[in-house]
Amino acid sequence: MGDPDSQAELARQFEHVAQYDTTGQGPPVDQWDPPFTDDLELFINRNGRWFYQGREIERLALRRLFASIMRRESDGYYYLLTPNEKYRIQVEDAPFVAHSVEQEGEGDARVLWLQTDVEDRFPIGDSHPLIVRTDEKSGEPQPYVMVRRGLQARIERSTFYHLTDLAEERTINGTTHVGVISQGSFFSLGRIG
Repeated sequence: MGDPDSQAELARQFEHVAQYDTTGQGPPVDQWDPPFTDDLELFINRNGRWFYQGREIERLALRRLFASIMRRESDGYYYLLTPNEKYRIQVEDAPFVAHSVEQEGEGDARVLWLQTDVEDRFPIGDSHPLIVRTDEKSGEPQPYVMVRRGLQARIERSTFYHLTDLAEERTINGTTHVGVISQGSFFSLGRIG
């Protein structure tokens, strides 16, 4: 467990940004352009575990607060923002992990809902596309979904297997793909052959 004093101090430093959430969709981070302030000793590992000064942040409320003010910028780095401050943080892979999928409806009317480790829940679709890359070393599929502001969630293996159970084949530009339909769009999980 992390040092409660340093994590409590960190929480106090950022808790005021919650007042900017007037829509229930999070603070308007996309509208903020503060100057770079400093590097923050915050690290998110590949498994979605968050660490501050080397100690794990176990409080979900604190991770949710940071997730609400995080943005990935064109330089490829991740930042926590306030209207007046911008702190760079380190992310090993993706800042979030999608750990469950729920299906509503059937066929082209089907909607697949994902939930992340910070309790974001959203449908796979044009606003939250499913992206599958191939690991260069292992050749294994690496599935991700866009969450918001350039932030992706890595889809856990068991959740990816659940998606493959829902998959169907489609031919796209002469190549057969296996994939899922959500919100009327087809999302390829990979090519066949």
